[in-house]
Amino acid sequence: MASVELRGVRKSFGDFEALHGVSLRVDDGEFVVFVGPSGCGKSTLLRLIAGLDEVSDGEISIGEDIVNDMPPVERGVAMVFQSYALYPHMTVFENMAFGLTLAGTPRDQIEARVGHAAGILELSGLLGRKPRELSGGQRQRVAIGRAIVREPRVFLFDEPLSNLDAKLRVQTRIEVAKLHGSLGSTMIYVTHDQVEAMTLADRIVVLNAGSVEQVGRPMDLYRSPVNLFVAGFLGSPQMNLLVGEPDSGNGSSRLRLSGDSAIALPAEAGIAAPRDGRLTLGIRPEHLTVGVEDDVVLQGRVMLTEQLGDHSLVHAVLPHGEPIVAKAEIECGAEAGENIVLGASFANCHVFGEDGQVLATRT
Repeated sequence: MASVELRGVRKSFGDFEALHGVSLRVDDGEFVVFVGPSGCGKSTLLRLIAGLDEVSDGEISIGEDIVNDMPPVERGVAMVFQSYALYPHMTVFENMAFGLTLAGTPRDQIEARVGHAAGILELSGLLGRKPRELSGGQRQRVAIGRAIVREPRVFLFDEPLSNLDAKLRVQTRIEVAKLHGSLGSTMIYVTHDQVEAMTLADRIVVLNAGSVEQVGRPMDLYRSPVNLFVAGFLGSPQMNLLVGEPDSGNGSSRLRLSGDSAIALPAEAGIAAPRDGRLTLGIRPEHLTVGVEDDVVLQGRVMLTEQLGDHSLVHAVLPHGEPIVAKAEIECGAEAGENIVLGASFANCHVFGEDGQVLATRT
């Protein structure tokens, strides 16, 4: 095991700079997830750590070693890709042992390492099968097992669950979490799926357009996003974001939404509302209460209610057409076409300034 540290890492492809000076430390034994939309630079960053691409500027350290000029084989990392990349003519045992065989590892060590990895991944009864005889989830476990037998200092996962169906994604996600618990290895995992990030990570790194937006524990990022990008990216359904104008009349600060709605901003929130420019109010769906007035009162019309078994998602529009979603009890009584009142405590709201940075977050 080893820590990983990035210091001012940049990567350019011709005139295009894909990464803009990323600095980050992953501690020994930590599970860190890089998350962000397509094109944000998360896979590029992983490839730089692996040595599959060259750094344009900055330094990467693994353990005590600066690895910028080291080939991948000397870095002590093992990478699991979205594609299983298994040899179809080889058995599960042969696929898992292939790298060790090429390295000239003694046969007894190969058998011990493959047997140990197969036991962890529940593949012991499948070692004689060919890839075509396995399910998608089993094939991905073989690919992970091939990485385990190398006994790397750092595991790198590049969207390893993307090719699986929904049920297998959940099952394999649990297995990856169990794997980290049993091995205690340093793991860096790339995904665009914020559910995977929230459920797997010790810490999440949110990337956007080649820069790090926020780093922290999953619930810290969920409860206290530093800007509109993180607020809108983490959460499903995503945070409701309502744009308004500041109104400081009568000696108090208020946020005036479209129409005649105005929300008082309590003095204890510590918000110095600007005299002009826009403010954005953020409220997560689970913090909106159907039919109850609170610090924040919104009136709208129900467009659709999704009944999802243990809860409902109420989709509504405000008077000027802004969409809003509330997570409610299954028997909330919100019917399509009806008028609705939604309330929220300001303690559960977030306020963002014109530049998209948070002014107040109370959760």
